[in-house]
Amino acid sequence: MKKHIAIVEDEPALRENYAASLARHGYGVKTYSNRKHAMQAFQVHLPDLAIIDISLEDEAEGGFDLCRDLRAMSAELPIIFLTARDSELDAVSGLRLGADDFLTKDVSLPHLAARVAALFRRIDALRRPDNAAEIIRRGALSIDAEKMQTTWNGAPVTLSLTEFWIVHALARNPGHVKNRQQLMDAANVVLDDNTITSHIKRMRRKFQQIEPAFDAIQTVYGMGYRWVE
Repeated sequence: MKKHIAIVEDEPALRENYAASLARHGYGVKTYSNRKHAMQAFQVHLPDLAIIDISLEDEAEGGFDLCRDLRAMSAELPIIFLTARDSELDAVSGLRLGADDFLTKDVSLPHLAARVAALFRRIDALRRPDNAAEIIRRGALSIDAEKMQTTWNGAPVTLSLTEFWIVHALARNPGHVKNRQQLMDAANVVLDDNTITSHIKRMRRKFQQIEPAFDAIQTVYGMGYRWVE
């Protein structure tokens, strides 16, 4: 089944270049120049993946607002920020809002397509027959790979795709330390150390909203992270 991608970008030439490139890879692509038009479409039907610029027409941070709105609609929808702004603060801000990847506009079209494909592989891998029937239970934690649902003491934890993969990788082998490279390999994604750290902090906050004393994700300094029961 063809995957559908939404591109929200206010520069027409860039928007069409991205769309044409991804269409050549077999994706269905729809484009939008601003947050309002994108949200009108998303309220009717969500895409399978969204690529969003931060600055959208007269909204300097319209992409951040759109990401926040999308996350309220779907926890697991893959979201990529693609922007001319390359500051670490922007990257961290985007990831804190729940984006799965952050690329600058000097990225090559083949590299963009590769990152898109990697996100789709992560969803497909979770839903392979060998994973689909797997429900991981670790104390108060329950992870249903097929439905991409996580609960803590029965309460739903709304994780993004990347966050889900990281929790899944840690909880499958409790007590085992996973370094950043192993977490990236498990999630089929390329992230720098600061990005991994941002995801871990965001995940902890989500569990702590349910149980303030949550401490199942431990940092092993100089090595990585582990899940403890």
